[in-house]
This record gives sequence, structure tokens and C-alpha cells, in this order.
Amino acid sequence: MTSSELRPTTSPPAEEYRHELYPYRDREEFLEGTLGFIREALEGGEAVIVAVPGHKASLLRSELSADGAVHYVDTTKVARHPGRLIGAWREWINEHAAQGRPVRGIGESAWEDARSQAEREELRHHEWLLNKAFAAGPAWWLLCPYDTSGERPTLAQMSRCHPAIRTAGRSEPSTTYDPRAPFDFTPLTPSCDPHEEFTYTSADLSVLREKIAACAAELGLGGRRLRELSLAATEVASNSVRHGGGQGVLRTWNEDRRLVCEFRDAGHIEDPLVGRSRPERTQIGGRGLWLVHQLCDLVEMRSTPDEGTTIRLHMDLPA
Repeated sequence: MTSSELRPTTSPPAEEYRHELYPYRDREEFLEGTLGFIREALEGGEAVIVAVPGHKASLLRSELSADGAVHYVDTTKVARHPGRLIGAWREWINEHAAQGRPVRGIGESAWEDARSQAEREELRHHEWLLNKAFAAGPAWWLLCPYDTSGERPTLAQMSRCHPAIRTAGRSEPSTTYDPRAPFDFTPLTPSCDPHEEFTYTSADLSVLREKIAACAAELGLGGRRLRELSLAATEVASNSVRHGGGQGVLRTWNEDRRLVCEFRDAGHIEDPLVGRSRPERTQIGGRGLWLVHQLCDLVEMRSTPDEGTTIRLHMDLPA
């Protein structure tokens, strides 16, 4: 059966957040699953938000009439920044939920553009965090197409991030979904050698910035990008001093054509979503880490009561 011959099997609108994985192998399977999901929604009077790579959006546009019920969002600024994706989804969902219609979403992470193991792990970490981010509402339904070919996490790993899996137009609970705390779920890869190491306190923040600037200069990073890194590093190091026992340890190294600055301290961050959504005007705390996600090309954060907190800032180096 071709994609144009699909007939939707109507499901009721989501009464809570639903998060489904849709594995597919090729173009035809991608269209079969996503078009069936969209047509289900349209038959039920639901709005649909599509956030997929540009060429996948073009495939869907060519198969669907332009009646305004399917909204395509530009993911250019957030696609390769997993720390910005949850905030973007909140804004997209709030915009369309305000119209009083149930909402479905189709979101495919930019696996094809991920250049490193760290990026792939952060995209997978993001998939898990979506469950926590929307557990308290609003009610909507997110389908995550997942190409099982190429260099990316295995299907088994992705199944652990999604409470449900969609196959042949039907949704079934994932028997391998892992509800554990996400900070334990995706440990960081070992730091690269050689690396520089510096222990800092509140009196050493200017020295810390100088050490990062010296490392950046050796790797050709300067100008606006260095100023952004310096601002982000100051924010993270200040948090280490304030909440991590009065001191922290900085490590810097070059990995996959990126300058990596790692900050370790003895503190514990209880909320794994901190910094991932735009702060409210009345919000206390979390503003600095939101800024860090906006300034850096990749941010990795892990924190447990036993091992403390590790935050890594990645900045792309000049070609």
C-alpha cells in the first residue's frame, strides 16, 4: 500500500502527554507512519505541529493539502542544540493550544547532523527529558520518527526513552521504557587527554577566564564566540562556588573540533530540566543556565548526590 492510499484509524485526542517512538527504515515507511498520524489528527479536528529536518518537511508538504491545519515550524536555531528543544516545544505547543484545539506533534531529532558521540547522547538524553518536561501538562501527543539506519543510538536504547512505540498505525506500550532518573541514564563519556586542570574558588574567577582564553587562543577561537564562552563559563563556575562547596575543578581540551570546558563540583542539581526553558519573569533561579544553553554549541549536565555535578560547555572551533 502506498502512502497516498493510507486511510486513518481515528484515535481520541490525548488527555495527557503521550510520547511515542516510530521506527522506520526508508522514505516510504517514514511517509506511511507520519501521514497516517497526521490524517488521524485532522479527522479528529486536531492541530498538528511538524518539527522535522527540512527535507522531511518537504516530503510531507508534497503529500498534504495546504489547508492551514498542519503547522511546520523552523527548527534551524534549535535542531543541533538539544538543550534548547524543550523550550521550543513549550512555545510551539502554547501557541497552538491557545486556539482551543487538541494538539499533536511530530518531532524528529537532527540525528543526521550529529557530529559526535556527545551530540548523539544529548539528543537521546533530550528524548528522555521530554517525558519529565510535560508530565504535568499540557495534554498533547508527540510522535518521534526514528530512522533505524546510520550512526545513532540503537533502537533498543531509544525504546528506553519512549513510553510507547507505534507500528503499523497502532500504539503499544514500550516494554523497555526506563523510568529511572535521567542523570543516571546517560553517563558522560570520559574526558580526553591531554587536558588542562585548574581548581578554582570565588577568588579565582578572573584567572579561570584567563586560562580559558589562553586555551581558546591556541585553538583559534576568539572574538564574539570567545566572549560568549567566557560569559557562560563565569556563570557555571560561579554556581560551583555558590552551590558546590565553595570550589570546583576546571578541565579544558579539544575534542571533535570543539573546545570543551568541563566544570566539576560537589553540589547536586535536583532538577534535570533546569535551564531548558525560557525563564518566567517571576522565576527564581535557573536563568543563568538558560543563558548558558543559548551561548554554547552544546551543553552536557549530569548530577547525582554521590558524585556531584559535572557540566561541559562545547564551542565549535573555526574551520
